[in-house]
Amino acid sequence: MSNHPQDTPSWTRRGFLVSAAALAAAPILLPADPAEAAEELPDFPAGVALHRSAYRNWVGEITADGLWACAPAGPDQVVDVVNWAWRHGWRVRARGSSHGWSPFTVTEGTASDAPVLLVDTASHLTGLSLDSASAVRAGTGVTLEALLTYLEGHGLGVTAAPAPGDLTLGGALAIDAHGSAVPADGEHRLPGQTYGSLSNRILSLTAVVWDEDGGAFALRTFSRAEADSAALLTHLGRTFVTEVVLRVGVNSNLRCVSRVDIPAAELFAAPGGDGRTFASFLEKSGRVEAIWFAYTEFPWLKVWSVAPAKPLTSRRVTSPYNYPFSDNVPTLVADLAGRMVSDAAWYLAPVLGNAQLDVATVGLTATLSADIWGPSKNTLLYIRPTTLRVTANGYAVLTGRDQVQRVVSEFTEFYRERLAAYTAQGKFPVNGTVEIRVTGLDDPAEAELAGARAPLLSALRADPARPERDTAVWLDILTLPGTPYAEAFLREIERFLFEGYEGTRVEWSKGWAYTDDAAWADEEVLGTTIPGSFGEAVWGQAAGVLDRLDPHGVFGNAFLDRLFR
Repeated sequence: MSNHPQDTPSWTRRGFLVSAAALAAAPILLPADPAEAAEELPDFPAGVALHRSAYRNWVGEITADGLWACAPAGPDQVVDVVNWAWRHGWRVRARGSSHGWSPFTVTEGTASDAPVLLVDTASHLTGLSLDSASAVRAGTGVTLEALLTYLEGHGLGVTAAPAPGDLTLGGALAIDAHGSAVPADGEHRLPGQTYGSLSNRILSLTAVVWDEDGGAFALRTFSRAEADSAALLTHLGRTFVTEVVLRVGVNSNLRCVSRVDIPAAELFAAPGGDGRTFASFLEKSGRVEAIWFAYTEFPWLKVWSVAPAKPLTSRRVTSPYNYPFSDNVPTLVADLAGRMVSDAAWYLAPVLGNAQLDVATVGLTATLSADIWGPSKNTLLYIRPTTLRVTANGYAVLTGRDQVQRVVSEFTEFYRERLAAYTAQGKFPVNGTVEIRVTGLDDPAEAELAGARAPLLSALRADPARPERDTAVWLDILTLPGTPYAEAFLREIERFLFEGYEGTRVEWSKGWAYTDDAAWADEEVLGTTIPGSFGEAVWGQAAGVLDRLDPHGVFGNAFLDRLFR
C-alpha cells in the first residue's frame, strides 16, 4: 500500500475484496513439526493429526495465531482428545465456520502458546441420515446449507433459518440461531415445524461429558425429555456436542417479495394507523425482515409467504443466494468502505448507506430477484461469506404479537434520534444497516416429543409468569469494524432496550454488554442484567448442569468464566 502514488486511494476495491476473501477462507493450517508436537503436547492421541492454525471470527475483530488444532475423525476421537486435554490442563474449543462475533470460541489476545486446543468439527463430524420420516440425524460439523439441501432431497425442510448457509449446525445450536417467522393470519403450524429457534427442534443430542463412574469424559446421549438436556440445547460453547437428532417437517415452497418503495416513516410508524406498516405485512405473511441502510429513508423489506404453486409474477429459483449484488461487494461500495477504513473517512457513512440502497434497488431489478419462488432453502439462504464484513450488536425483545409495531416504532425512533444527534456533532457511529426480524418463542411442545424440555439459555425461552409475551422482535445494528464512537452509540441502544422493555435478552452470537469503548465488557450487564433476563433460578440451573457435566472446566475460556462466574 505504501508504494501507491499520492493520488491513488490507499485501499483499492481489489484490496478490500481480497481481505474479505481471506477472512472467508478456510482456517490457515500449518503442518505440525512432529518433534515440536511431541514436546508441547506429550502423549497426544495417536491417529489424530495436529497442526498449527490461525483463528479469525467473522469480522476479524477476534484473532489468534499459531494455536494448536486438530480434526478428529469421529466422536470417539473427540473423546480421546478431550480426555488428553483434561489430563494435561488444556482447554478445548470446538470450531466450525467461525461465523460469529462474540468471544465464545477464543478470546482476543489468546497467545499462540496458550493451552487452548481448537477442535475442528467441519472436517469429519458431518454425517447426515434420516432417523424417521420426520427426524434427521446430523453431525454438528455439517453446514446449514448441506443440511437443508439433504432435507430438500427428501421432501423435508424447516420453517425458517438463518440467512448464512456456511454456519455449522453445532455452532448454530450453541447460540439458538433463528430465522424470521411467526404464523400468518389464519396459518396453522405444520407437523414437525416450529416458529422458534433451531434449538427447539432438538429431539436428542450426544455430547462429551464427565462420567463420574468412569473417572473420565465419555460420550452420552441425552433425550430432550431429560432434565440435563435443557442446559445443553443452547450451551454457548460450554460443552462439546458431536451429533443431534432434529425434528423436521414437510418442505414448503416459499415466495419472497422484496420492495424498497415504502418510507421508513410509514413502515415503522407508531401503531394505530392504516398504512403499510411492518406489522401489517407480519399479519398477512408471518415472515418478514427489514434491512434499513444507515442514513436512508427506504428500507429493503423482504416478505416471505407460503405458496404451494408458483405465482405468475415470481421467478422460480433452484438454488440459494439469489442476491449477487449483496453477496459480491460492488465496486462503489467496496471503494467507499475501503476509504472509510483506511483513510478514516467515516463522514462518508451517509454516502455509503445511500450507495448500498441504490445497489439493492438496481440489483433487485437487474437480477430479477424482487419476486422469487422455490423450495424453502432457496429463498431462506441468501448470505455468502463474500458479503461485506461488518460487526453487529443483537437483542431479542420478548413481547406480545399485538405489540410488535410499537416495539419496532419506538426502537427505530430512538435509533434515528440518536444517530442524528451524533451526526450533528460530526460523529458517524453507524455505516451499516438496522435489521429487524420477528419469531415465535421456543415451545417444547412443537418438538412433538413427550416431556420435551425448554432450552434454558435460549433467548426465545418463554417466561411462564408472562404468557402474554409470545413473540420476539430481533433487533440488530451493523457497522464496519473500528468505526469511531460505535461502542458508545450501541451502549445507548442497549440501555434503551434493557430499560424500556423488561423482556429484552441478548442475541448470543452478536455484540452486547457495551462500555463506551468495547463490547462484552460491561460488568453489570454480564453479571446481573443477563442472568436476570432469564431469571436467577433458570440461569443458576443451567450453570449448575454445565459445571457438573464439565467439572474440570475443559470446555470454556476466560470470557465464559466471567459470564458464568
